[in-house]
Amino acid sequence: MIIPAKKDLGLDLVLDELLDLTLYQELHKNAQGSLKSTLGELIPVETRHLAFWKDFFRIQNAELDLRRRLKLRLLSAACAAFGPIAIQLTLEAIESYGIRKYLEVWRRYKDDALGKAVYGILKDEFEHEDEIVARSSKGRLEPDDIKGIFLGLNDGLVEILGAVSGFFAALQDPRLVLMASSSVAVAGALSMAAGAYLGASSEREVQKIEEGRNEFLSRKRGEGAPPARPLRSAFLVGSSYFLGAWIPVLPVVLGARDLVWPLIAAGLMISAVSLVLAFLSGMQIRRRVLTNLVISASAVAVTYAIGMATKRLWGLPLP
Repeated sequence: MIIPAKKDLGLDLVLDELLDLTLYQELHKNAQGSLKSTLGELIPVETRHLAFWKDFFRIQNAELDLRRRLKLRLLSAACAAFGPIAIQLTLEAIESYGIRKYLEVWRRYKDDALGKAVYGILKDEFEHEDEIVARSSKGRLEPDDIKGIFLGLNDGLVEILGAVSGFFAALQDPRLVLMASSSVAVAGALSMAAGAYLGASSEREVQKIEEGRNEFLSRKRGEGAPPARPLRSAFLVGSSYFLGAWIPVLPVVLGARDLVWPLIAAGLMISAVSLVLAFLSGMQIRRRVLTNLVISASAVAVTYAIGMATKRLWGLPLP
């Protein structure tokens, strides 16, 4: 007999596999080229996993709940709108989430039958599914580039939102806030681009040394990380930071005279960016969104307090 806690876990495992399988089947209908082949290879894997968990937990009649149906529709729409790169990122995100989920279950139940069952699924994930997904990513925009773009957006949002908060507290003049925030946004974007360039340059030097070592030792070059591209990294990070920085500034451009609308605009975008980052990295979405909102709120509170203190200490005149 399966105890209730494991029965609930079993239903989650079955529904997650059913969601993945249904999504792959829908994407396969309109995919082309290597992605269509990849999805064609993944569908039998997910079908096997789904059948295994249904048999293991004796769950035969399972249907997607409302939350998973909404997730299915959202992912299908995003993949239809943004094409192959969205499909590739979705496959990698689902793979990361699946591995994290199964590892947690394996660590918890590794000494009983469920742990042994999860062990077999994990081997399939690591040895087969991972290879299929990795193979399909060759020649496409690197997923790390996409993650870098969203991280740059997030940094620009949070940092400039804090700056706008402090400037409103200290200056209380939308024109001055706009000038000061714009300057900080440009300086921040250039700084982020420079940091990304230096980081990628250092990484490229390390790769060159490793390539030289392999050449000297007549060793075959392994399929490690793709070559670092400093200028590409600088452009992606700097431009995404600048774009994110303008989210809290734009309401001021459109006539906002206090902090309310910058907070609303930035809060909505921070939630959206956090959701995407959580999905791409396989993290728990609710925790990631709440964490980012708390960090952003803390930045607003601290910078607003600093702005008020600055006005008091230096006696900045009211407009």
